[in-house]
Amino acid sequence: MSLVVPQYELLLNGHTVPISNPDKPLWPEAGVTKLDYIQYLLQVAQPMLAYTRDRLLTVIRYPHGVGDKHFYQKNTPDYAPDWIVTHEWENTRYTLCNDEATLIWMANQATLEFHVSFHLATDEIPTELVFDLDPSTPDFSVVIESALLLKKLLDELGLPSCVKTSGASGLQIYVPIERRYTFEQTRKVGHFIASYLVEKHPSMLTIERLVKNRGNKLYIDYLQHWRGKTLTAPYSTRAKEQATVSTPLRWEEVPTAHPTHYTVRNVPERLTQVGDLFAEISAPTRQVSLDPILTFLRD
Repeated sequence: MSLVVPQYELLLNGHTVPISNPDKPLWPEAGVTKLDYIQYLLQVAQPMLAYTRDRLLTVIRYPHGVGDKHFYQKNTPDYAPDWIVTHEWENTRYTLCNDEATLIWMANQATLEFHVSFHLATDEIPTELVFDLDPSTPDFSVVIESALLLKKLLDELGLPSCVKTSGASGLQIYVPIERRYTFEQTRKVGHFIASYLVEKHPSMLTIERLVKNRGNKLYIDYLQHWRGKTLTAPYSTRAKEQATVSTPLRWEEVPTAHPTHYTVRNVPERLTQVGDLFAEISAPTRQVSLDPILTFLRD
């Protein structure tokens, strides 16, 4: 049996976190090693953790880097350090990504994607309303047009919104809401908004869940927003060749945006320039009521 000897040790939050195989290429095409990745995470940790804290975490691990085998992991592994905070939810012991030490420990396990729940671990109250725009073709202009149409509708409804790239092929739109609704209520609102857009733009948009029935239409996914389900965390990397990052945007950036523009290499510098654009969701100063829409839907 070979013994993997850590080549680095980081002291984070009072815990020693070993780093093994720092030169391992995790994104070979982009030339990003494990050490590069860990340096990236340390640079974006504060805004990333502001959202992931106390949420149920699902990760995707790539032991040999992107392009090789991978697996999803919800249960905290038995060999995890005892200082990692966990929470039991529906017979699963989830890790809570609450601090830098946990974030970097997970990264050393070749976790390349962090996905978190729409609610905190201790309750089932949605913290925002979310739409995931999922294109059926590589044409990103359709995603841009769809996002701007959704933004216009949300504005008309008096709902503030924040947009981020998925880091893969789409965009994700978040609306900060008062923390008193059920997922059943937010689903009604999501269905209403998505259905309205599909009715107005039937040749471009769909709410058809089955991929084979969508054709070339963009799917407005409002169903993912549910208890226990997850979406990519802000500033999480994705297992794409370019080492892309799920990146918050200004709405005025959307017309010229593309997921491949935002990577491990440039997002930290972008963060220093524009600040944390996801703060309006992670630490909202305004959380809106959905009562007017729910009342309309009841009438």
